[in-house]
Amino acid sequence: MAFELTKTFWGFLTLLLVSNLQYYYLVEGVSQVPCLFIFGDAFLDSGNNKLLPTLFKVNYLPYGIDFPRGPTGRFSNGRNYADVVVPFASATSRADILKGANYTSGAAGTRDESGYTEGARISLNLQLLNHKIIVARIVQILGNKELAAQHLSKCIYLVGIGTNDYANNYFRPQFYSTSRLFTPERYSIVLIQQLRLQLQTLYNLAARKLALSRLGLIGCTPYEVATYGTNGCPCVDNINNAVQLFNARLRSLVDDLNANFTNTKSIYINNYEIQSSTIASLLLLVKFYVFRLGIPVRIGMNTYIEQSIQSSVAY
Repeated sequence: MAFELTKTFWGFLTLLLVSNLQYYYLVEGVSQVPCLFIFGDAFLDSGNNKLLPTLFKVNYLPYGIDFPRGPTGRFSNGRNYADVVVPFASATSRADILKGANYTSGAAGTRDESGYTEGARISLNLQLLNHKIIVARIVQILGNKELAAQHLSKCIYLVGIGTNDYANNYFRPQFYSTSRLFTPERYSIVLIQQLRLQLQTLYNLAARKLALSRLGLIGCTPYEVATYGTNGCPCVDNINNAVQLFNARLRSLVDDLNANFTNTKSIYINNYEIQSSTIASLLLLVKFYVFRLGIPVRIGMNTYIEQSIQSSVAY
């Protein structure tokens, strides 16, 4: 079965993620993790969207309000959990790429078209192309492909992707055809099949330690709630139900990788249950502060809510 990371609530995830990953990839007390490569969307983006021609950039307040110098391009008040894993990592020399890289991009999806309505973004396929370039540079630094493969096989590959394939694709039928082409069940199968091929690409580039993050409660985000309504429920149930189909198959994919990709050690990060344990109280706070008092509130890692809630949300 998939090795599953679950904690009591979301607030502890960022603090414990790195220690859990290091524990799982520990051999005789010695860390086997010299490097980390990160793939995904806004929840892990450390500022890659800043230079792109897109509306999915957050180089303005209140984003970055917890940083002394203000916005950094992160879809958050301050650090996101990629920063906790590798605090404020930046390449200062050619050899620094041996320690890893963050390829993530707000609005990115497993499907190339996801998020296109708001401008440029670095899809997972493009992130993999960027990784191929970095791998070629690592081969040059280390001298040959064998040494590079040995190094890369010890790295962790954190992948958090799929939110925009729902929020900025399937559940925006005015712009995308996927909801007319696929049932929620079939769509989850199509996404997982594509993700498996993308992870096969990583495997072919010597990735052996994969950490796959389950999707969160998309149907509980203020934008989706304001757009679709909830019929008295805390969240938009049909969106969350569709996401759970993906999550169930993602866990099975982890088992598949461990069984069929030689020497692979994959783990499954369960943040759905972490979020669901606190979402009801969170939404009560939103309703109180935003709709009754008219006070804008920052929610989660990437959403700033005002009373109107008119703009789309990037993930």
